[in-house]
Amino acid sequence: MATLSIPLSRNGLSLRNSYPKRHAFPIPELHSSIRISCSARDGSESKGNLLQFKELRGVACGVLAVWAVTSASPVIAANQRLPPLSTEPNRCEKAFVGNTIGQANGVYDKPIDLRFCDYTNEKSNLKGKSLAAALMSDAKFDGADMTEVVMSKAYAAGASFKGVDFSNAVLDRVNFEKANLQGAVFRNTVLSGSTFNEAQLEDAVFEDTIIGYIDLQKICRNTTINAEGRAVLGCR
Repeated sequence: MATLSIPLSRNGLSLRNSYPKRHAFPIPELHSSIRISCSARDGSESKGNLLQFKELRGVACGVLAVWAVTSASPVIAANQRLPPLSTEPNRCEKAFVGNTIGQANGVYDKPIDLRFCDYTNEKSNLKGKSLAAALMSDAKFDGADMTEVVMSKAYAAGASFKGVDFSNAVLDRVNFEKANLQGAVFRNTVLSGSTFNEAQLEDAVFEDTIIGYIDLQKICRNTTINAEGRAVLGCR
C-alpha cells in the first residue's frame, strides 16, 4: 500500500511522499491500493483564509488522486519477472480478438499471453489487431501478415517474426530483445521507444519508418542490419 500524507497549513502547503516500492512479478496487482490523506493544522485565521485553505486542499487532493490512478497502471519492465504462463486452453486464439483496453498506453484488465504460440503464415486473423502489452516471448509469427497491428509495450523478447509484414503498424516501446526479425517489413511503421538488443535484422526492410533520433542511434548499433537498411534509416 502506498501512502501519501499531506499536512497542509492554512498559510502554506507542504508535501511528504512515501513512494511505492517496486516488486518483481507476479507480486504487483492490476489495481494498486493507494491511500491519499489530507490534513490541516489548527490555527486561528479568519474565515476568508479558511475558505482559501479548503480550496487549496481540494486541489492538492485532486492532483494526487490523478497521480494515484496513473501510477496503478501495470507495465512490464525489463528487470521484472514475467507472470506464470496462462493455463487457459484458448489463450493463443485471443490474438485474433486482441485487447481493446488502453491500446496505445498498454493498459489492460488482463494481459494477453501469447507465449510459445504458433502463428506461422497467419495471413488474415492478426491484421489490424490491438495486442497492446501482450506477452509474446518465444512465440512464432513467421510469414504472418501483421499490417496495422498495435503492439504498444508488448514483450516480444526471443520471439520469431521472420518475413512478417509490419506495414502501417504501431510498434512503440516493444521489447524485441533477441527476437528473429529477418526479412521483416517495417514500412511506415512506428518504432519509437522499441528495443532491438541482439535481435536478428538481416534483410529487414525499413521504409518511411517513424522513429526518434535516440532510438535510431540505438537500432543502428545492431550490426545485423544490411547496408541498404542502414542507408534507408540514415545510420552513420
